[in-house]
Amino acid sequence: MARIRLREPDVDLDSPTLVEGFPGLGLVGKIATDHLVEELEMRYYASVHCEELPRIGVYRADDRAIRPPVRLYVSEEHDLLALQSDAPITSAAVGDVAECLTNWLVDRDVLPIYLSGLPAERDDRPDLYGVATAGAAEVLETHDVPVPPEDGVIAGPTGALINQAAHLEYGCVGLVVGSSPQFPDPEAASVLLEEGIGPIADVDVDVSSLLERAEEIREQREAFAQRMQEMSQGESTQAQPLRMYQ
Repeated sequence: MARIRLREPDVDLDSPTLVEGFPGLGLVGKIATDHLVEELEMRYYASVHCEELPRIGVYRADDRAIRPPVRLYVSEEHDLLALQSDAPITSAAVGDVAECLTNWLVDRDVLPIYLSGLPAERDDRPDLYGVATAGAAEVLETHDVPVPPEDGVIAGPTGALINQAAHLEYGCVGLVVGSSPQFPDPEAASVLLEEGIGPIADVDVDVSSLLERAEEIREQREAFAQRMQEMSQGESTQAQPLRMYQ
């Protein structure tokens, strides 16, 4: 049975924003969300339990605590939630996770920001654009997030979450950034934070350490990224031009 188990039921939030960090192309969403949790010192708020999620325990260096692979973090000061995932989400789990999470968000009037990378070879700063459901496009217009330059699709867990929001006519924002198709991409994650997440969620996040540690982050995440590449297209969050999907 899909459920979200709260660790702190008395958290005080007023129409918060959620930043989603499921792993996908370039690990851009995961890198951005992990950095957000660290920089804002967000607290572990809830665990996400769905039938097909990996049955693994996650631990950190210098910490004996075991935690589930998909978790929610909170900052009451910033009226912000963040979804952190330390495991790839299989196709068998995608529908259950999307339904479970979306219902929970709707019940709490949360604005979700969903993150995805678009395969792109580049020599300069990655391009960012935004999509939305059920009137949330106004959020993108307010913060001057560009519209998509071509037709496309968003696959994997993030695509399922956006699809579920559209099905329920619930407002969500999707941010897509040009990303390395082969390696973890901290630069693209920094663009998500600076040009998308920061303005929309009204938070100021210093990305200098993210850029300074770009090579270290690539090395640390390369094995995880390789596992993501080995998964089928339908299991990994990514955006694609529509002509490549058809």
